[in-house]
Amino acid sequence: MSLAERPSRPASPATPAQAPAVHAQAAQTVTLRHVHRTFATPAGPRAVLADVDLTITAGEIVAVLGTSGCGKSTLLRQVSGLDTPSTGEILIGETAVHGVDDRTAVAFQEPRLLPWRTIAQNVRLGLPRGTSKSAGAARVAELLELVGLTASADLRPRQVSGGMAQRASLARALARNPAVLLLDEPFGALDALTRLKMQDLLLTVHAAEPTTVVLVTHDVDEALVLADRIVLLRTVDPAADSAPDGARSVRAVIDVPGARPRDHADAELAALRTELLSGLGVPARVAGPSHTQAPHTPAPHVAAPAASDTASAAPTTSHVPTEESA
Repeated sequence: MSLAERPSRPASPATPAQAPAVHAQAAQTVTLRHVHRTFATPAGPRAVLADVDLTITAGEIVAVLGTSGCGKSTLLRQVSGLDTPSTGEILIGETAVHGVDDRTAVAFQEPRLLPWRTIAQNVRLGLPRGTSKSAGAARVAELLELVGLTASADLRPRQVSGGMAQRASLARALARNPAVLLLDEPFGALDALTRLKMQDLLLTVHAAEPTTVVLVTHDVDEALVLADRIVLLRTVDPAADSAPDGARSVRAVIDVPGARPRDHADAELAALRTELLSGLGVPARVAGPSHTQAPHTPAPHVAAPAASDTASAAPTTSHVPTEESA
């Protein structure tokens, strides 16, 4: 399978694990048309995104991969309305995004919970304005059950594990009933086992509330397990204007084969993983088992999982080498 752009296809959601009935907005298509984003720097203008043309199908899970500084988080901010393209247009459904858009919700790498509020109160902060007290309480209860935090509703953030706090952050984002859920490396700060459990939870949540999901990640295996398609970004090279597609941010859009949940050991996924790592600049000699490292690169530290968030052992994930946040 080559790293070439392919047509969109509908998402294939996982089967929910006895998820409660909840009611979100209908998922909507996200369309980016010739989106450019340039920032002023002391050395002159710096292009972070260039000529991004992309359509994300309603209900699809799309992962955005790329090396540090290629514009992954910038792209997410464009869709949410937290930032504005220098040129180009972004639509959710048939309506252009202008400013912070109520049809989207964002979850970040850090839970960003208010420490003086309980877990339930933090989730309630995500509810749309005008939600009645009774409807809000019912919705919060549904979401806490969906993410497995009903018994922790009255605890403060300091009293729960990192994985539980991240589940609360996801519930708060879903409380907004988004048509588009934007996830900026939401599991990147978790230990390996908790991260695997959170990936399973995301699939359960998506099956219960099949919103459109855009997931920024540095983890190739995470993208392969969760996404219907993977968007591979590259750093914009202003000197490549004369080369075919050389100055465009999107290097490739790749369909991920197989319905979810996927088998980590699948030969087709393994081959695609190697191609993705190669496309990200990781030499073939380190594109084998996930724990294999390039020469002189220290093995990543894996923190001990929190007792409330342990999961069965699974292959260690593969991360794109980074020097700073994208």
